[in-house]
Amino acid sequence: MKKLINAPERYVDEMLEGLTLAHPELSLIGDQGRVVARSTIAQPGKVGIVSGGGSGHLPLFCGYVGHGLLDACAIGNVFEGPNMASCEDAIRRADSGAGVLCLYGNYGGDRMNFDMASELVEMDSIDVKTVLGTDDIASAEAEEAAKRRGVAGLVFAFKTSGARAAKMGTLEQVAQIAQDTVSRTRTIGMGLSPSFLPGSSVGSFEIEPHEVEMGTGIHGEKGIWRAPLQKADQLVDEMVERLLDEKPDNIGSDVAVLVNGMGATSLEELFILYRRVKQRLDGFGFSIRVPLVGSFVTSMEMAGASLSLCFLDKELETLLKAPASCPFWKVGDI
Repeated sequence: MKKLINAPERYVDEMLEGLTLAHPELSLIGDQGRVVARSTIAQPGKVGIVSGGGSGHLPLFCGYVGHGLLDACAIGNVFEGPNMASCEDAIRRADSGAGVLCLYGNYGGDRMNFDMASELVEMDSIDVKTVLGTDDIASAEAEEAAKRRGVAGLVFAFKTSGARAAKMGTLEQVAQIAQDTVSRTRTIGMGLSPSFLPGSSVGSFEIEPHEVEMGTGIHGEKGIWRAPLQKADQLVDEMVERLLDEKPDNIGSDVAVLVNGMGATSLEELFILYRRVKQRLDGFGFSIRVPLVGSFVTSMEMAGASLSLCFLDKELETLLKAPASCPFWKVGDI
Protein backbone atom coordinates (compact mmCIF):
# COMPACT_ATOMS: atom_id res chain seq x y z
CA MET A 1 0.00 0.00 0.00
CA LYS A 2 1.52 3.30 -1.12
CA LYS A 3 1.52 6.08 1.50
CA LEU A 4 2.88 9.62 1.56
CA ILE A 5 5.25 9.15 4.48
CA ASN A 6 8.94 9.51 5.26
CA ALA A 7 9.39 6.50 7.54
CA PRO A 8 6.85 4.24 9.26
CA GLU A 9 8.43 4.80 12.67
CA ARG A 10 7.99 8.59 12.32
CA TYR A 11 4.43 8.45 11.01
CA VAL A 12 2.61 9.44 14.21
CA ASP A 13 5.06 12.07 15.45
CA GLU A 14 5.27 13.84 12.08
CA MET A 15 1.48 13.74 11.74
CA LEU A 16 1.05 15.33 15.18
CA GLU A 17 3.66 17.96 14.38
CA GLY A 18 1.87 18.85 11.16
CA LEU A 19 -1.53 18.94 12.87
CA THR A 20 -0.41 21.38 15.54
CA LEU A 21 1.54 23.54 13.08
CA ALA A 22 -1.57 23.85 10.91
CA HIS A 23 -3.74 24.58 13.97
CA PRO A 24 -1.86 26.80 16.45
CA GLU A 25 -4.83 26.65 18.79
CA LEU A 26 -3.48 23.16 19.57
CA SER A 27 -0.17 22.31 21.26
CA LEU A 28 1.93 19.17 21.66
CA ILE A 29 2.90 18.60 25.28
CA GLY A 30 4.41 15.88 27.45
CA ASP A 31 7.90 14.40 27.56
CA GLN A 32 7.09 12.14 24.63
CA GLY A 33 5.14 14.71 22.64
CA ARG A 34 2.14 12.43 22.44
CA VAL A 35 -0.49 14.69 24.02
CA VAL A 36 -2.49 17.20 22.01
CA ALA A 37 -3.96 19.96 24.18
CA ARG A 38 -5.68 23.30 23.77
CA SER A 39 -3.06 26.02 23.59
CA THR A 40 -5.04 28.28 25.93
CA ILE A 41 -5.49 27.21 29.52
CA ALA A 42 -9.09 26.47 30.45
CA GLN A 43 -11.11 28.79 32.64
CA PRO A 44 -10.41 28.09 36.32
CA GLY A 45 -13.08 25.82 37.75
CA LYS A 46 -14.07 24.26 34.43
CA VAL A 47 -14.17 20.47 34.35
CA GLY A 48 -11.48 19.10 32.04
CA ILE A 49 -12.30 16.43 29.46
CA VAL A 50 -9.64 14.03 28.22
CA SER A 51 -9.71 11.26 25.67
CA GLY A 52 -7.11 9.03 24.06
CA GLY A 53 -6.50 6.17 21.72
CA GLY A 54 -4.43 4.92 18.86
CA SER A 55 -3.51 6.92 15.79
CA GLY A 56 -5.03 6.08 12.44
CA HIS A 57 -8.55 7.28 13.22
CA LEU A 58 -8.48 11.04 12.57
CA PRO A 59 -10.47 13.09 13.41
CA LEU A 60 -10.81 10.68 16.38
CA PHE A 61 -9.21 11.17 18.88
CA CYS A 62 -7.01 14.26 18.92
CA GLY A 63 -8.98 16.04 16.20
CA TYR A 64 -11.72 16.80 18.73
CA VAL A 65 -9.58 18.91 21.04
CA GLY A 66 -11.11 22.37 21.10
CA HIS A 67 -13.68 24.74 22.59
CA GLY A 68 -16.78 22.92 23.80
CA LEU A 69 -15.16 19.51 23.25
CA LEU A 70 -11.95 17.94 24.60
CA ASP A 71 -9.25 19.76 26.53
CA ALA A 72 -6.48 17.22 25.92
CA CYS A 73 -5.93 13.88 24.25
CA ALA A 74 -3.27 11.18 24.65
CA ILE A 75 -2.16 9.49 21.43
CA GLY A 76 -0.59 6.09 20.83
CA ASN A 77 0.95 4.44 17.81
CA VAL A 78 -1.28 3.38 14.93
CA PHE A 79 -4.10 1.21 16.32
CA GLU A 80 -2.31 1.11 19.71
CA GLY A 81 -3.51 2.87 22.83
CA PRO A 82 -1.50 5.67 24.49
CA ASN A 83 0.97 4.77 27.20
CA MET A 84 0.38 5.55 30.84
CA ALA A 85 2.71 8.57 30.92
CA SER A 86 0.83 10.27 28.09
CA CYS A 87 -2.50 9.58 29.79
CA GLU A 88 -1.17 11.17 32.97
CA ASP A 89 0.18 14.20 31.08
CA ALA A 90 -3.20 14.71 29.40
CA ILE A 91 -5.13 14.54 32.67
CA ARG A 92 -2.80 16.96 34.44
CA ARG A 93 -2.98 19.45 31.56
CA ALA A 94 -6.79 19.32 31.47
CA ASP A 95 -7.25 19.92 35.19
CA SER A 96 -8.20 23.46 36.19
CA GLY A 97 -9.37 22.72 39.69
CA ALA A 98 -12.76 21.06 39.11
CA GLY A 99 -11.62 17.56 38.18
CA VAL A 100 -11.26 15.69 34.90
CA LEU A 101 -13.51 13.35 32.94
CA CYS A 102 -11.69 10.60 31.02
CA LEU A 103 -13.88 9.65 28.06
CA TYR A 104 -12.58 7.03 25.63
CA GLY A 105 -13.36 3.74 23.90
CA ASN A 106 -13.76 0.46 25.72
CA TYR A 107 -10.42 -1.15 24.81
CA GLY A 108 -8.28 -3.11 27.28
CA GLY A 109 -4.97 -1.27 26.86
CA ASP A 110 -6.62 2.14 27.02
CA ARG A 111 -8.49 1.20 30.20
CA MET A 112 -5.37 -0.12 31.91
CA ASN A 113 -3.21 2.93 31.19
CA PHE A 114 -5.89 5.52 31.94
CA ASP A 115 -6.75 3.71 35.18
CA MET A 116 -3.12 3.77 36.33
CA ALA A 117 -2.76 7.41 35.32
CA SER A 118 -5.93 8.29 37.21
CA GLU A 119 -4.61 6.66 40.36
CA LEU A 120 -1.41 8.68 40.13
CA VAL A 121 -3.08 12.07 39.68
CA GLU A 122 -5.62 11.33 42.41
CA MET A 123 -2.65 11.13 44.80
CA ASP A 124 -2.20 14.83 44.00
CA SER A 125 -5.86 15.59 44.75
CA ILE A 126 -7.06 15.70 41.14
CA ASP A 127 -10.55 14.22 40.98
CA VAL A 128 -11.11 11.88 38.02
CA LYS A 129 -14.16 10.13 36.65
CA THR A 130 -14.23 7.71 33.72
CA VAL A 131 -16.91 7.01 31.11
CA LEU A 132 -16.34 4.40 28.40
CA GLY A 133 -17.85 4.42 24.93
CA THR A 134 -19.71 1.16 24.24
CA ASP A 135 -21.81 1.92 21.17
CA ASP A 136 -20.70 -0.79 18.70
CA ILE A 137 -23.61 -3.25 18.72
CA ALA A 138 -21.73 -5.80 16.60
CA SER A 139 -18.98 -6.27 19.18
CA ALA A 140 -21.04 -8.04 21.87
CA GLU A 141 -24.59 -9.20 22.50
CA ALA A 142 -27.07 -6.83 24.11
CA GLU A 143 -26.95 -8.67 27.45
CA GLU A 144 -23.19 -8.01 27.53
CA ALA A 145 -23.35 -4.39 26.36
CA ALA A 146 -20.66 -3.37 28.86
CA LYS A 147 -18.16 -5.38 26.78
CA ARG A 148 -18.89 -3.49 23.58
CA ARG A 149 -16.29 -1.31 21.87
CA GLY A 150 -16.54 2.45 21.58
CA VAL A 151 -16.58 3.69 17.99
CA ALA A 152 -18.12 6.66 16.14
CA GLY A 153 -20.78 7.23 18.81
CA LEU A 154 -18.03 8.64 21.02
CA VAL A 155 -18.31 11.85 19.02
CA PHE A 156 -21.77 12.49 20.45
CA ALA A 157 -20.43 12.02 23.99
CA PHE A 158 -17.50 14.36 23.33
CA LYS A 159 -19.96 17.01 22.21
CA THR A 160 -22.54 16.76 24.99
CA SER A 161 -20.06 16.47 27.85
CA GLY A 162 -17.92 19.24 26.35
CA ALA A 163 -20.94 21.54 26.18
CA ARG A 164 -21.91 20.74 29.76
CA ALA A 165 -18.37 21.45 30.94
CA ALA A 166 -18.35 24.75 29.04
CA LYS A 167 -21.48 25.70 31.01
CA MET A 168 -19.43 25.11 34.18
CA GLY A 169 -21.15 21.94 35.24
CA THR A 170 -19.66 19.90 38.05
CA LEU A 171 -17.57 16.79 37.41
CA GLU A 172 -20.51 14.64 38.44
CA GLN A 173 -22.83 16.47 36.03
CA VAL A 174 -20.40 16.29 33.13
CA ALA A 175 -19.76 12.59 33.69
CA GLN A 176 -23.50 11.90 33.95
CA ILE A 177 -24.18 13.64 30.64
CA ALA A 178 -21.41 11.61 29.00
CA GLN A 179 -22.84 8.38 30.41
CA ASP A 180 -26.40 9.30 29.38
CA THR A 181 -25.17 9.96 25.85
CA VAL A 182 -23.29 6.66 25.68
CA SER A 183 -26.32 4.81 27.03
CA ARG A 184 -28.55 6.35 24.33
CA THR A 185 -26.17 5.74 21.39
CA ARG A 186 -25.94 2.73 19.08
CA THR A 187 -23.54 2.19 16.14
CA ILE A 188 -23.00 -0.43 13.47
CA GLY A 189 -20.38 -0.40 10.73
CA MET A 190 -19.71 -2.17 7.45
CA GLY A 191 -16.41 -2.75 5.67
CA LEU A 192 -15.59 -3.04 1.97
CA SER A 193 -11.79 -3.11 2.08
CA PRO A 194 -9.11 -3.15 4.79
CA SER A 195 -6.73 -0.51 6.06
CA PHE A 196 -2.95 -0.89 5.92
CA LEU A 197 -0.62 0.18 8.72
CA PRO A 198 2.37 2.25 7.61
CA GLY A 199 5.09 -0.07 6.34
CA SER A 200 2.80 -3.10 6.16
CA SER A 201 1.81 -4.96 3.01
CA VAL A 202 -0.93 -6.88 4.82
CA GLY A 203 -4.35 -5.38 5.41
CA SER A 204 -6.11 -5.19 8.77
CA PHE A 205 -8.44 -7.94 7.53
CA GLU A 206 -9.01 -9.94 4.36
CA ILE A 207 -12.04 -9.47 2.15
CA GLU A 208 -12.69 -10.25 -1.49
CA PRO A 209 -13.14 -7.31 -3.89
CA HIS A 210 -16.81 -8.19 -4.50
CA GLU A 211 -17.71 -8.63 -0.80
CA VAL A 212 -19.08 -6.52 2.05
CA GLU A 213 -18.87 -7.33 5.76
CA MET A 214 -21.58 -6.15 8.12
CA GLY A 215 -20.41 -5.19 11.61
CA THR A 216 -16.71 -4.68 10.87
CA GLY A 217 -14.87 -2.86 13.68
CA ILE A 218 -12.67 0.20 13.20
CA HIS A 219 -9.51 -1.92 13.44
CA GLY A 220 -10.90 -4.58 11.13
CA GLU A 221 -12.46 -6.67 13.89
CA LYS A 222 -14.66 -9.47 12.56
CA GLY A 223 -18.25 -8.54 11.83
CA ILE A 224 -21.61 -10.33 11.80
CA TRP A 225 -21.73 -11.67 8.25
CA ARG A 226 -19.94 -11.43 4.91
CA ALA A 227 -21.59 -11.67 1.50
CA PRO A 228 -21.48 -10.27 -2.05
CA LEU A 229 -21.91 -6.50 -2.12
CA GLN A 230 -25.56 -5.42 -2.05
CA LYS A 231 -27.24 -2.19 -3.09
CA ALA A 232 -26.77 0.72 -0.71
CA ASP A 233 -30.45 0.84 0.25
CA GLN A 234 -30.42 -2.82 1.28
CA LEU A 235 -27.40 -2.33 3.51
CA VAL A 236 -28.86 0.79 5.12
CA ASP A 237 -32.17 -0.95 5.75
CA GLU A 238 -30.44 -3.68 7.72
CA MET A 239 -28.28 -1.23 9.64
CA VAL A 240 -31.25 0.92 10.65
CA GLU A 241 -33.31 -2.09 11.68
CA ARG A 242 -30.47 -3.57 13.75
CA LEU A 243 -29.98 -0.27 15.58
CA LEU A 244 -33.70 0.23 16.22
CA ASP A 245 -33.98 -3.33 17.52
CA GLU A 246 -31.65 -2.21 20.32
CA LYS A 247 -33.07 1.22 21.02
CA PRO A 248 -33.22 2.13 24.73
CA ASP A 249 -36.47 1.93 26.67
CA ASN A 250 -38.63 5.00 27.27
CA ILE A 251 -37.28 7.15 24.46
CA GLY A 252 -38.99 9.80 22.37
CA SER A 253 -39.01 10.24 18.61
CA ASP A 254 -36.02 12.61 18.26
CA VAL A 255 -32.62 11.30 17.13
CA ALA A 256 -29.16 12.50 16.13
CA VAL A 257 -27.71 10.65 13.15
CA LEU A 258 -24.09 10.19 12.15
CA VAL A 259 -23.34 8.63 8.76
CA ASN A 260 -19.60 8.17 9.02
CA GLY A 261 -17.03 7.36 6.37
CA MET A 262 -14.24 4.98 7.37
CA GLY A 263 -11.53 6.76 5.38
CA ALA A 264 -11.81 5.81 1.71
CA THR A 265 -15.53 6.28 1.19
CA SER A 266 -16.55 9.29 -0.88
CA LEU A 267 -18.91 11.96 0.43
CA GLU A 268 -21.17 11.19 -2.52
CA GLU A 269 -21.62 7.64 -1.24
CA LEU A 270 -22.23 8.85 2.30
CA PHE A 271 -25.02 11.14 1.14
CA ILE A 272 -26.58 8.24 -0.77
CA LEU A 273 -26.58 6.34 2.52
CA TYR A 274 -27.97 9.28 4.50
CA ARG A 275 -30.81 9.68 1.99
CA ARG A 276 -31.98 6.15 2.78
CA VAL A 277 -31.38 6.51 6.52
CA LYS A 278 -33.75 9.48 6.61
CA GLN A 279 -36.36 7.66 4.54
CA ARG A 280 -36.32 4.70 6.91
CA LEU A 281 -36.30 6.74 10.12
CA ASP A 282 -39.17 8.88 8.81
CA GLY A 283 -41.07 5.68 8.15
CA PHE A 284 -40.50 4.50 11.71
CA GLY A 285 -41.73 7.81 13.11
CA PHE A 286 -38.39 9.32 14.13
CA SER A 287 -37.37 12.94 13.59
CA ILE A 288 -33.71 13.70 12.84
CA ARG A 289 -32.80 16.72 14.93
CA VAL A 290 -29.02 16.62 14.41
CA PRO A 291 -27.79 15.21 11.07
CA LEU A 292 -24.05 14.58 10.62
CA VAL A 293 -22.53 13.21 7.41
CA GLY A 294 -18.80 12.91 6.85
CA SER A 295 -15.62 11.21 7.99
CA PHE A 296 -15.75 11.72 11.76
CA VAL A 297 -13.99 8.47 12.78
CA THR A 298 -11.77 6.77 10.20
CA SER A 299 -9.55 3.72 9.91
CA MET A 300 -6.72 4.79 7.65
CA GLU A 301 -7.87 4.00 4.08
CA MET A 302 -10.55 1.46 4.96
CA ALA A 303 -13.53 1.60 2.60
CA GLY A 304 -16.86 1.37 4.35
CA ALA A 305 -19.17 3.34 6.60
CA SER A 306 -20.85 3.30 9.97
CA LEU A 307 -24.22 4.50 11.17
CA SER A 308 -24.77 5.90 14.65
CA LEU A 309 -28.07 6.86 16.26
CA CYS A 310 -28.28 8.85 19.47
CA PHE A 311 -31.80 8.80 20.90
CA LEU A 312 -32.29 12.31 22.22
CA ASP A 313 -34.04 14.09 25.00
CA LYS A 314 -34.28 17.89 25.09
CA GLU A 315 -31.13 18.33 27.16
CA LEU A 316 -28.96 16.19 24.88
CA GLU A 317 -30.31 17.96 21.80
CA THR A 318 -29.50 21.36 23.31
CA LEU A 319 -25.98 20.25 24.20
CA LEU A 320 -25.36 18.79 20.74
CA LYS A 321 -26.35 22.13 19.21
CA ALA A 322 -24.28 24.26 21.60
CA PRO A 323 -21.29 26.15 20.13
CA ALA A 324 -18.09 24.18 19.68
CA SER A 325 -15.00 24.32 17.53
CA CYS A 326 -12.11 22.00 16.69
CA PRO A 327 -9.97 21.48 13.59
CA PHE A 328 -12.51 19.17 11.95
CA TRP A 329 -15.90 20.32 13.22
CA LYS A 330 -17.59 23.58 14.09
CA VAL A 331 -21.04 23.98 15.64
CA GLY A 332 -22.71 27.39 15.95
CA ASP A 333 -20.90 30.68 16.50
CA ILE A 334 -17.96 30.79 18.87
